[in-house]
Amino acid sequence: MHVRNSMALALVAMLGLSACGVIGGDDGPSITVYNAQHKELLADLAPAFTKQTGIEVKLRSGSDLELANQLVQEGSASPADVFLTENSPAMSLVESKGLFANLDAKTLAQVPARYEPKSGRWMGFTARSTVLVYNTDKISEKDLPKSLLDLAEPKWKGKVSFSPTGADFQAIVSAVFDLKGKAATKAWLDGIKRNGLVYQGNNVVLKEVNAGTVDTGITYHYYWSRDQEESGENSSSSKLHYFGDQDPGAFLSVSGAGVLKSSKHQADAQKFVKFLSSEAGQKVLADSYALEYPLNPKVELGRNVKPLSELDPPAVDVSALNSQAVVSMMQDAGFL
Repeated sequence: MHVRNSMALALVAMLGLSACGVIGGDDGPSITVYNAQHKELLADLAPAFTKQTGIEVKLRSGSDLELANQLVQEGSASPADVFLTENSPAMSLVESKGLFANLDAKTLAQVPARYEPKSGRWMGFTARSTVLVYNTDKISEKDLPKSLLDLAEPKWKGKVSFSPTGADFQAIVSAVFDLKGKAATKAWLDGIKRNGLVYQGNNVVLKEVNAGTVDTGITYHYYWSRDQEESGENSSSSKLHYFGDQDPGAFLSVSGAGVLKSSKHQADAQKFVKFLSSEAGQKVLADSYALEYPLNPKVELGRNVKPLSELDPPAVDVSALNSQAVVSMMQDAGFL
């Protein structure tokens, strides 16, 4: 009976951690972070923050819009102190409901103003560049498209792939919508639906392009770069094409961080967001699994990834990316 009780307690503990992981112990001050970023990234960042401050970090992980909608439903009763996302539309949704507190001015100053909304109620702390991964045996560099929008043209039929169901692709569509308007976005979605192969997940896109199943794939830079560092198994026959000239295909998707107005640990939550964007926190990020671009200009990603300073992204208001309008358009196009 004693063994069964021990096993039952262990099972309960495991189930509890799947919903809310604790970085550190339970004796001192703590904050709860609703985390839609990579778990591996927070596995590096949270312990570094705890070591510096003594504040424990409790993580509740999920997807961008899943956690954003949960915060909206919970309102002022939410146990969350901080919200982190992979893409900015989810931050805009929470901000639109008035749920964020103002961030400290010194925290905002650590990252260029173009990576935060004018309200100052949340900020970007990492970014991913949109890219086109292409199979070098199937397509030559001189034949690559000048614009992401070109992939809707008939000559690209059967030659492009993407994963439309996740927040990553929805952020890219949001950028097209913001830059080109509703009519152009609808035409582009209709065109890539006719031309494209749909896969479930960006890693699948990477694998199929590398295998030669399809010539190209729309994704973010770090999927290819990460595979190159790990083994090259799914990237050995492909390269990255970075769009330029502030094309929608050069869009930088910003990962956001914000403090909830309802947090009962305001000071500690503000310290966490300040750490994320500080030189120390950004160095941890640059060395981590994520391979995302640090946004503090004092820290370079390196690691054989094209430098952020060499990219030519379009100017997009991070708070204007309209996820609801984009979701509706993607549903109309049959992607969701």
